[in-house]
Amino acid sequence: MLRVHFSDADLGRTRLGTASDPLWDIAISLHRLQTRQRRWAHAEWYRTTRARLREAGLERAVRSVLLPLYPRAAYFPDFLTPVQAADGLRAGLEGILAAPAPRVREEIRRLDAVVGAPSWAPGLAERAAREEFVGLLRAYHDIAVAPYEDRIHARIEGERALRARQMMDGGVEGMLAGLGPWARWQRSVLCADYNPSVGRDVHLEGRGMLLVPSYFLLERPITFADPGLPPVLVYPLVHEASPPPVADAPLGVLLGRARAAVLASVAHGATTGEVARAVGVSASSASRHATALRDAGLVTTSRTGTTVLHTLTPVGAAVLRAAAARGSERARAYQREDSTAHSDGL
Repeated sequence: MLRVHFSDADLGRTRLGTASDPLWDIAISLHRLQTRQRRWAHAEWYRTTRARLREAGLERAVRSVLLPLYPRAAYFPDFLTPVQAADGLRAGLEGILAAPAPRVREEIRRLDAVVGAPSWAPGLAERAAREEFVGLLRAYHDIAVAPYEDRIHARIEGERALRARQMMDGGVEGMLAGLGPWARWQRSVLCADYNPSVGRDVHLEGRGMLLVPSYFLLERPITFADPGLPPVLVYPLVHEASPPPVADAPLGVLLGRARAAVLASVAHGATTGEVARAVGVSASSASRHATALRDAGLVTTSRTGTTVLHTLTPVGAAVLRAAAARGSERARAYQREDSTAHSDGL
């Protein structure tokens, strides 16, 4: 059990990550490669990524270098997921390179004591070895994470919309209370399922906490082992089996004008009432359209108390982006035609 203790000052400084953290994505996706548990949630990712790693000649390096440093266990080194990664992959990799050598050696020693570390791992205290290691991380990210960034972004945006609603209704405490089946809010303490072999109390002491939703995490949250680091809680999204994507076609033809408008109205999250007002239909019609879009795999629906919030699925976000891109291209074509007509004196 993980128990995170919040003061009033901590509640005021607690915030939700604006995007997925690329180095946590690397770490947790490597955990996904090490287990069959709930593989259905990322079945297509697993098959495709394994094939791409093999084609790129990286399968052996991942198995012999990355997996031993990111074990799916009670511990892996904190320096591999620096807080700088909140500013993107490049900043995160620079954070790994900037880690002090004594800290790297100490964390490798701890890894060795917990699950065992490869004989070459202490050499990562040297910057040259870390530069080579960072190059492998970048190559792995390009294959295993980058192709899924649109999907990850869509899920994170839906998660942020849901948590924002909870915060508006019940403040930060309301958001913490609604985080998911893995967490319980009890009198200023967030109690969370954690590694069964480890029990921890984290006292924030006025620092607040950054909550980072993770697309690849499936079960329990993760936090830094070092209590002196800025408090971060990486937590799992709820995954459901996804239906096959709809065929590509102009959005109005594919869905009908009303449902296309409903899809656009939930781009940043919307309740049934807000959808009805945005589209100009009754609440019952908005609910029926949302149900049809949900059955098609374009929208997901979450209920918090009496509030029903609709957000886009990755497929829905992709369809909406494709429609917007086609609309922009048509607008540019009209502008070119208009410019040509004026130049011809028409």
